[in-house]
Amino acid sequence: MDDLHDLHRPAPHPLGLHGADRRIGAALRACGADPRVADAVRVLSWAGEHGALWLVAGLAGAAADRPRRGAWLRGTVLTAGAHAVSMGVKRVVRRPRPAHVEPLVGTVGRHSFPSSHATSAAAAAVAFGALGSHAVPPLAAAVCLSRLVAGVHHPSDVAAGAALGALTARLGARWMRGGAA
Repeated sequence: MDDLHDLHRPAPHPLGLHGADRRIGAALRACGADPRVADAVRVLSWAGEHGALWLVAGLAGAAADRPRRGAWLRGTVLTAGAHAVSMGVKRVVRRPRPAHVEPLVGTVGRHSFPSSHATSAAAAAVAFGALGSHAVPPLAAAVCLSRLVAGVHHPSDVAAGAALGALTARLGARWMRGGAA
């Protein structure tokens, strides 16, 4: 009888992605035990909410770099668009947030895949990095990592979000620079 029940159970992922997600996520979440790390994670999570940090960065770039104002504004639009796409994917996939760790921060929604923070961060890193911003890529990496230390995403959520954001910005690079799409 147990063999019959086993037929209806999903087979484990051959690479153990779920287990790796749990182990890596728990290890990174443990870094948040240091109060200084926890405070930094909370600030990065708050700043990255709905891509706000990147929208401000793009508008600041547009204000400071008048000759390339249009490129900065289009990069900001690409970043916001990537964030919107991630929210749509999240509503379709509906993956729950990690339940095996205590989160350091609250979240706006209960779905985890992909990380919208990672999506907008990677889109900004690619778009604004192409405009010469050296500060955005490491800050974007810190935002991505903060979601794991906060315990609100699985590593695969962050990886997928970062890939989606980078791809979105890369696909829109020509338009961002002022060329045709």
